[in-house]
Amino acid sequence: MTRTEEQNELEPRARFVRAARGEPVDRPPVWLMRQAGRYLPEYRAIREKSSFLAMCDSPDLAAEISLQPFRRFGMDGVVVFSDILLPLRGGGLELEFAPGPVIANPLRGPADLDRLAVDVAAAIAPTCEALRRLRRELGPRAALIGFAGAPWTLAAYATESRLSRDVEVLSALAWRDPDTVQKILERTSQICAEALRLQIEAGADCVQIFDTWAGVLDRTRFEQLAGRALRRVLSLLGPERPPVIVFARGAAHLLDGLADLGADVVSLDWRSDLGEAAARVGQRVSLQGNLDPTALLGPLAGIARGVREIVRAGRKARGHIVNLGHGVLPSTPVEAVATFVSTAQEGGG
Repeated sequence: MTRTEEQNELEPRARFVRAARGEPVDRPPVWLMRQAGRYLPEYRAIREKSSFLAMCDSPDLAAEISLQPFRRFGMDGVVVFSDILLPLRGGGLELEFAPGPVIANPLRGPADLDRLAVDVAAAIAPTCEALRRLRRELGPRAALIGFAGAPWTLAAYATESRLSRDVEVLSALAWRDPDTVQKILERTSQICAEALRLQIEAGADCVQIFDTWAGVLDRTRFEQLAGRALRRVLSLLGPERPPVIVFARGAAHLLDGLADLGADVVSLDWRSDLGEAAARVGQRVSLQGNLDPTALLGPLAGIARGVREIVRAGRKARGHIVNLGHGVLPSTPVEAVATFVSTAQEGGG
């Protein structure tokens, strides 16, 4: 069988994993961050009857919500419906969503570190059960994606009641008491790694680490703080792990550091030029992204044009997974997502 014939026979699950590892594929796979959510009427129908945490804590509802966009659009990847902060529950941190995350008793210093003694397995047991159900349902029709919050991002949320735009509390603590911050990051690294390990055991083909707030750091402090913690997570997962995607918003200045972590894929936000990033990272990692989510609020022809442009740019990368540069916005029209996915699955034209 020739390489071309082998590529032509790829199932979506295999296509996704191969692209993440930089292996040949027939076309780049496609999925969207936050693809299961508020832009879908069937999601809103469930949400009217349930709280966000109740949906996360019901394997039935979490699996159903995860499948809703797949039934409509047939993406190559299905991401489990959950939240990055769920693993923080079960210890001494009091988490609620009102509607965004609120920590009633955030960490303030060394005396509070015991609050991070959480039972990760218990906290995400419903998510893992949803993953097992999704794995049985999907078979080879789509890759199953798990995810977790990165150590720095988990620490950012854990140290403020309502997280500030500039991550003021954790950033200030890192200057004032770096030893305590390193201890916090050591523990959140363990939490992140354990959450990912459990999801992999439950059937995830690929996992994504969201370091949403790494972009507030300069290159030096990224290496000292967020980057060091991410390396620890990857080390804890071990060499037999499935592909790992790392996403950091507003982090174009950190591209080299992200590419050198040892992950398989770096996900770019919309402010990075995909072609330039591909030339810069070379064969170190595959790339994911990176259409501006607000482009899905514009004309369908513009969406198709934007997707074709990033598919062309992605051909310069070791491997490419088509995605947005951040999550789907709640006001996004359903037909916009349909255009995004179908254009990507046509290979970009």
